[in-house]
Amino acid sequence: MGRRWRLPAGPRPKLVSLRTTFAVSFAAVTAAVTILVGILSYNSAARLVRVDQQSVFTQVVQDVQDEVRQHPMGPDDFSSSRPGHDLVRPARTDVQVLGAQGQIMDHGSPVLPVTSRDRAMALAWTAGSVVEHKDVRVDADLFRIATVSLGQGRGAVQVAQEFSDTEDLLRALQQRTLIVMSAVVVAAGLFGWWLARRITRRLVILTSAAEDVARTRQLGIQVPVAGLDEVGRLGRAFDRMLGRLAQSEEDQRRLVQDAGHELRTPLTSLRTNISLLRRIDELPPATREELVADLSQEARELTDLVNELVDLAAGQSDNEPPQRVDLADLAEDVVGLARRRTGRDVVLHAAGDTTTDGRPGMLQRAISNLVENAAKFDRDGKAPIEVSVTGPARPGTVRVEVLDRGPGIAEGDLVRIFDRFYRAADARSLPGSGLGLSIVREIAMAHGGAPFAFRREGGGAVIGFTVGGGYVPGGGTGT
Repeated sequence: MGRRWRLPAGPRPKLVSLRTTFAVSFAAVTAAVTILVGILSYNSAARLVRVDQQSVFTQVVQDVQDEVRQHPMGPDDFSSSRPGHDLVRPARTDVQVLGAQGQIMDHGSPVLPVTSRDRAMALAWTAGSVVEHKDVRVDADLFRIATVSLGQGRGAVQVAQEFSDTEDLLRALQQRTLIVMSAVVVAAGLFGWWLARRITRRLVILTSAAEDVARTRQLGIQVPVAGLDEVGRLGRAFDRMLGRLAQSEEDQRRLVQDAGHELRTPLTSLRTNISLLRRIDELPPATREELVADLSQEARELTDLVNELVDLAAGQSDNEPPQRVDLADLAEDVVGLARRRTGRDVVLHAAGDTTTDGRPGMLQRAISNLVENAAKFDRDGKAPIEVSVTGPARPGTVRVEVLDRGPGIAEGDLVRIFDRFYRAADARSLPGSGLGLSIVREIAMAHGGAPFAFRREGGGAVIGFTVGGGYVPGGGTGT
């Protein structure tokens, strides 16, 4: 045997809870949306403010141009001490008047710088000519300045607009936007954590229940179920699954106990007869023949019992695929085989639509068990065994009945004949395991139906089952 090599174990990955993942994801999405909206809002607001300020400045300059073009005007006409020209001094707008040589005749507040280009405008012959300066720093403030010529060398008017205050306002707006976005992100993270905790609380409970089942192997743990959403559905499904598993475990335990009890009797008889084989030479020939016959019978019954136990424990095997099947055709095959085996007269009555969805092998086994049961209890009967297949009793259902003229079934036994290993008092001397009708019940319930039994008028019994709704995996209760 070769030596096995094991790779060195690496560090175990750190588990991240669903709650943390949900909270972080919620906060990340909220942060991304908040930042995007904040940036777009700030840019839009800043653009609107700057465009508005530019529009105001452009309009003031245009008004001055129109005025000097329409009326010959000199520097004195724009003096701050002369009334009638306040319209060129709106908020955060400064006006400074230059003389013919470019000298300052009426200084602004603050005093604006005068360049060679501004002096050229003062000497210009055409009224309304303009030269603009952007981002001019005066003291600690920024201005945009436009110099408008008065024409015919009479001087010029400087119009300045301060926009450093606007930029300060926008910077303050930017800071406040960042503060608000940070607050929103933090609040989103806290709300996401609270929401994730609320949503995953039931998942944590379900996880704890699953871990308890894995640790204790106790399937009877109560699973708290609440809510109508997907988590609630998961809880109810988990609870039903544990119930089915607990029922299956109980069924297996009962099957083992019942099988052990049923196997004990034939094994004891076999052991007794085998012990007699040690003295077979001392036995008379008739006793020898009887002993061998008993051994053969007991071995056959033990084989039948083991086979039925295997079939029952395996759930009649799910290897056969469900398909559309005609129960009348299956019953006809069973009837033909029963005639050859028993030599009895077995008749079939079929009426209506007897097709259904199911597993042919399982359904044929159920019909065969019913016919064998009738032949066993009506061994010396002269009347024929009747098999009736009718459908549909209601939409999608088919009814199968086997009628005999045997001793019938006692009232107290009608509700128990489908239990595993149950055998009526008057049937315990007959061969059989007590599993045949139990298998019929399992097959019927797996196909959406149920078994039934009642006493027949004139003597005998009617035992059968219904099927309908198609094959349901695990449809039998197993009880």
